Amino acid sequence: MDVRVSASEARELERIVREGCGEARRYRRARMVQLAATGASISAIARALGTSRGRVGDWLGRFEKEGVAGLEDQPRSGRPVEITALERHQVIATATSDPGEFGLDRTVWSHEALAEVLEQSGRVASISSSTVGRILAEAEIKPHRVKAWCHSTDPEYQAKLRAIVNLYVSPPPGEPVLSIDEKSGIQALSRKRALVPAAPGKRPRQEFEYRRHGTRCLFACFNIRTGHVLGRCTERRTRDDFFSFMNRVARRYRQGRVHVVLDNLNTHKDTSRGPFLTEWNQSHGSRFVFHYTPTHGSWLNQVELRFSILTRRVLRYGDFPMPDRLVETIDRFIEGWNREEARPFRWTYEGRPLVSR
Repeated sequence: MDVRVSASEARELERIVREGCGEARRYRRARMVQLAATGASISAIARALGTSRGRVGDWLGRFEKEGVAGLEDQPRSGRPVEITALERHQVIATATSDPGEFGLDRTVWSHEALAEVLEQSGRVASISSSTVGRILAEAEIKPHRVKAWCHSTDPEYQAKLRAIVNLYVSPPPGEPVLSIDEKSGIQALSRKRALVPAAPGKRPRQEFEYRRHGTRCLFACFNIRTGHVLGRCTERRTRDDFFSFMNRVARRYRQGRVHVVLDNLNTHKDTSRGPFLTEWNQSHGSRFVFHYTPTHGSWLNQVELRFSILTRRVLRYGDFPMPDRLVETIDRFIEGWNREEARPFRWTYEGRPLVSR
């Protein structure tokens, strides 16, 4: 279909398409016109945008008559449908139930699915997805948002928590307290294009396409008194890798008793296959004291905060064309941290400064 687009209309269409936070429907309509202006057929446009030929034809017709303004929604005539108190209750009751109870093959609700089920079941005479959204917003219900939750059944949860908290708040005089863990599966990703910096009114933008170049694991030891970090990148996360790193820790902290906070990963403990950790500790004079976080309580391990800082500053938007570049970047960041920023965390629990009880 031949659609003529003026220079000013082309600029406006391009603005709509490039608007990162605009409405998806405005984007699709603008793309319909852009594709038609390049000579694409209605069938090709419908396939490219996942819609029907009739809908493409309607919007192209609207554009020819009214220009870019014709791509906006028309005001709807008639009196808005009134939702009764009982129907409002039915919206909330349905949104807080399992979609599977209504024969739907889905795990969470969308506003569109709720509106369809409410009408088909006769719970509401007539309702739009936007009205469903308004009712749920007023009730502060977001059925499409799922929050991850992990409950610990560790019977010693409180005892382990208090032991680690007390260790952080009142570390034994002259005895280092080390928080040790590994961050595995760090991907060396390279982007097709470099990160576009922020501009007035625009957030930084990152190319979606990327290539994978392998992964690395970072073993890290965080000294809670000084804030210094000891780190080592490996290709794998095996028991041998862990004890090789622990040997490095032992060389750094050569004398006296050392307290180590660990999570419950099997490579960190004795197992049915052998007393691996006990034997390693004996080879170093049994001077290491290990404190394990409760199950599903690894957030108590302060080194997790270091991993979070590393992710935000370096890894999340980094560009790594090879694993060696990833390792170099991590090592350089740790060196800079130890040289310029090393400090203990003012660690809190439930938003309050820790106190020893």
